[in-house]
Amino acid sequence: MLWLSLLTLLMPGQTLVTALPLPAPEMSKQPHAGPSEADKEFAKEYLQHFYGYQPKAERQKRTADPDGDADWTTGLCDKVQTMQRFFGLPPTGELTKDTLAVMKRPRCGLSDVERFGETIRWKKTTLSYRIAGHKFPTSASKVNRTFRAAWKLWSSVAPLKFRKRNRREADIVISFHNGDHKDGSPFDGQGGILAHAFLPGSGIGGDVHFDADEDWSFNSTGFNLFAVAAHEFGHALGLPHSSDPGAIMYPAYSFAPNYELQLSFRDVKDVQHLYGISPNFPSLVLKKPPPRTPDKCDPDLSFDAVTELQQEVLFFKDRFMWRKHPQFEETGITLISSLWPDTVPSHLDAVYENVGRNVLTFFKGHQYWELRQLKMEEGFPRNISDLGFPSRIQSVDAALHFRNDRYTVFFTGNECWRYDEQQKMMDGSAMLTEQQWPGIPAPIDAAVFIEGFVHFFKGNLNYKYDSNLKRVVSISPANELLECEKEEDNETVTGRREMKESSP
Repeated sequence: MLWLSLLTLLMPGQTLVTALPLPAPEMSKQPHAGPSEADKEFAKEYLQHFYGYQPKAERQKRTADPDGDADWTTGLCDKVQTMQRFFGLPPTGELTKDTLAVMKRPRCGLSDVERFGETIRWKKTTLSYRIAGHKFPTSASKVNRTFRAAWKLWSSVAPLKFRKRNRREADIVISFHNGDHKDGSPFDGQGGILAHAFLPGSGIGGDVHFDADEDWSFNSTGFNLFAVAAHEFGHALGLPHSSDPGAIMYPAYSFAPNYELQLSFRDVKDVQHLYGISPNFPSLVLKKPPPRTPDKCDPDLSFDAVTELQQEVLFFKDRFMWRKHPQFEETGITLISSLWPDTVPSHLDAVYENVGRNVLTFFKGHQYWELRQLKMEEGFPRNISDLGFPSRIQSVDAALHFRNDRYTVFFTGNECWRYDEQQKMMDGSAMLTEQQWPGIPAPIDAAVFIEGFVHFFKGNLNYKYDSNLKRVVSISPANELLECEKEEDNETVTGRREMKESSP
């Protein structure tokens, strides 16, 4: 088991590990039979390494529960909830299929509940590094350029300088290794650990090791060396993991093809907390501000798409989504790729669930994708003209599926179209939205059924619509359904003020 080889980070020089991705489980409408014993043991090891779980002594467990399940009714459930909140999952405290999928995703070996103060950092701002060995995945010059670019991400926002040295003495040594390389954390060849790093300190402190057996890449294939290096270099500077799914320091390997890797607002704030602000940072902010993960407490929040998914409602924004479950007040944010890795694009236009066919349909631009149980249907993506749209329609703004009547209404500009899901064809020609849906301004951003009402989203507003009375019954902020917590809002406001103060 992969996690048995990981050590919990307790002191400078401890190893940090990034693992390979594992396939996401299929989503099923059948009742969940419960985790297997193997899954329970796996989860215990995971929670012990990453969330500070302390298992009971065997004698205590036998006395408290002869069946041996006492852990799952006491401390373990609390740790599962902590882990679920960290990754934006519904905090059920149960070892659900989605929870296990996240546990088995690629990630770093640093504990997610550890937080480090200013003592675990370099006491100087000019650091030397050396690239040792000869087991490079490509030419040495290309590896050099990749590492230099990864260091530049951090030096552009904090007053740090990184000097490459060729001689033996250097603060940080970067190297590629096979198998057991005598640092207590052996690599396991292709299909296992990607890399590990060490916190700032003397000797091996700050060093970064990559697995030479992996399929390293510099584009969208294999594992992107630039993305992994940027994450590990952050640890080498003393940064812990972030629960912000948009951050480079998020524990899961989440590099998406065609995404320009850059430090997030959270990454910038955290490294500047350790080392201060770079003199070049104010001009950088003016030219290209660090990307900010959407905040559900932002009063100006709007959505790209909204859909039902079994018992949940999913709200999409850029690369992210919120998963609202009817039984839980907390609604966490996660990456779209956490549920649909390498299949669903970001910045979507519309999404809807066809319950009868057990299919999710995603729209972006002139293309659409159909997924069944997390897997792409054969022959996709296709052009939306296949659905019967004329050539003048180049994108879909929103989709609203009627389960019982088995048809879907598509919204494009100030028009709407009725699509027969059984006949797989348009039912008539386009109609004006203002005539079919009085009181709804066009164009809209998203539409979804929630508890018997249609909710239309336009900008930062949510129009609650009674389709029987054919009128709007209320207008509220778009993010009202996400139950914004006051403490999260305060943290966001503080973060914005700090970023503003660092700008000219």
